[in-house]
Amino acid sequence: MESCPSVKNILLLDSEGNRVAVKYYSDDWQTNSSKEAFEKSVFTKTQKTNARAEAEIAMFENNIVVYKFAQDLHFFVTGGDDENELIVATVLQGFFDAVGLLLRGNMDKKEALENLDLILLCLDEIVDGGIILETDANVIAGKVAAHSIDSGAPLSEQTISQALATAREHLTRSLLNLELASPASGFQVGFCSQREH
Repeated sequence: MESCPSVKNILLLDSEGNRVAVKYYSDDWQTNSSKEAFEKSVFTKTQKTNARAEAEIAMFENNIVVYKFAQDLHFFVTGGDDENELIVATVLQGFFDAVGLLLRGNMDKKEALENLDLILLCLDEIVDGGIILETDANVIAGKVAAHSIDSGAPLSEQTISQALATAREHLTRSLLNLELASPASGFQVGFCSQREH
């Protein structure tokens, strides 16, 4: 019986090898110190490469590590040595592109930390318990945006669906306020039925 494609971890580190966002899905690294040691080792091994245009693949501690850099962010996805490199690379590219969409192209550490909640939601949409759920960046970013609709944001910063949901919410609130504010009127808003006296 073949198992589903899976990954062991997804790492987002800064240009000094420090954590921005990480998720582990494997028991290969049981303690936080072993996780941090793995992150430092992977960062040290890959920092002198130029993985900006395309993702690079490396074998590290019997794992496949696929990585790509953008400004001061370093993206890594780790799979087992028996995992298909193309699948691991597809997960990386989906994560990389979804973060780019969510950060509106401003892929730097400052912007990533300010939107850490979106990045963590992004990880949850891509992988669950190591099993790959989604790799299409548009679908991932859409699901994350749907989870994080901010009705307080200006309409110019919302997507059309977010703006419609906000407008619907404001209309509903207005109608409820109108109904509650006019108990003496002979009509109810919404039903337009005459009240009995």
